[in-house]
Amino acid sequence: MTTPADVHDVRDPERPGRLLAIERDELVPLLRSRTDGDFALPVAACPGWTVRDVLAHCSSALMRAVEKRFEDGVFSPESNDRDIAERADWTNARVLDELERGMTEAGPVIGRADGALDLLALGEWVHAGDVRVALGEPGAYAGRGLPEALALLGTLTRDRGHVPLHADLDDVDEPLKLGGASGERPPGRFIGDAPTLVRLYAGRAVEDGNGYELAGVEAEELNLFRRLDG
Repeated sequence: MTTPADVHDVRDPERPGRLLAIERDELVPLLRSRTDGDFALPVAACPGWTVRDVLAHCSSALMRAVEKRFEDGVFSPESNDRDIAERADWTNARVLDELERGMTEAGPVIGRADGALDLLALGEWVHAGDVRVALGEPGAYAGRGLPEALALLGTLTRDRGHVPLHADLDDVDEPLKLGGASGERPPGRFIGDAPTLVRLYAGRAVEDGNGYELAGVEAEELNLFRRLDG
């Protein structure tokens, strides 16, 4: 059973870095063990992108944070496509090298950004789940990073005044209180497992047969990434 930190505490600036470091240590060795053909597999969560494209997007986004390159339109679909195209002649190993560096160096930068880049760290972790799904690997949107991801999700939804939700999770000891607490609307309720909750907040399809209950809020309202591409 998992017990995440109290999601309504003051933001922990070291949490994004911890989440990235955990995922780096699990994902990068897995990717280095795969064949080049695996990098060409399509990623269902990001239509038109392959595993390699997702990884190139992730590595470039992290390095933009490290190097503080945030020009107009950054992280738009057009910007993302340009970043991927710039790495088109790189070997898969070079993409992984950049990804590993980004997941190592971006954490402190994100931590010092006073929450402005926290969604980037969560998005990287979600994309790691997307890649696991494409590769047929277990543990998508779960694993050792889940407690940190849930706590970061709580901070993000609270600080952004997101729709309130009480989540009773099968695989987490304590209920999670997510979203804002303005009192303007009663909280919705989710009953199910944590990876399914993450899928909903990330706008990812829920696996067939993975039953859950959602009341008082529409699934589309939970999506934190609905204005982003990929």
